Amino acid sequence: MRSRLILAGTLAMALAGCGSDTTPQDAETADAGDAAPMPPAPASPALQPSDMATAPAEDEMETTIPGPIQGRWGLVAADCTSTRGDAKGLLTIESQRLRFYESTATLGEVAERGADRIRATFAFTGEGQTWSRDMTLAVADGGKTLVRSETGEGALAAPLNYERCPA
Repeated sequence: MRSRLILAGTLAMALAGCGSDTTPQDAETADAGDAAPMPPAPASPALQPSDMATAPAEDEMETTIPGPIQGRWGLVAADCTSTRGDAKGLLTIESQRLRFYESTATLGEVAERGADRIRATFAFTGEGQTWSRDMTLAVADGGKTLVRSETGEGALAAPLNYERCPA
């Protein structure tokens, strides 16, 4: 993100220095048959670092799990409250990773993405094995329920419904 801000600032400074004012020396060297010089174009507003920080980059948006899906989800209420490490149905979703009881999945190629839904390939690792799954994650019931479904070889037979864990 910092490199994008530096690049945006450098670009803004370069554009600001590219005015179309004609100096007397430039006017003398122009051919007599050339059209009259154009009036200077109005300066476009320079991007401010604060503008860049509030809007996520387009490529970032396409490679992250939507915000409403992120968080802690449990198959049963006890998954959200266990303090003994036995919450086998707990699913924690971050911007590019899913964490299950004994495995993790990293977001891969995104096929579809909406404000509260994503369909993508996830690369799993756990218990010394690796595999991939095509998965859809979607929130329902005003953000209270997460529906996780899989397709392809080895996929779950039916979707799983998770409830959002209290904050």
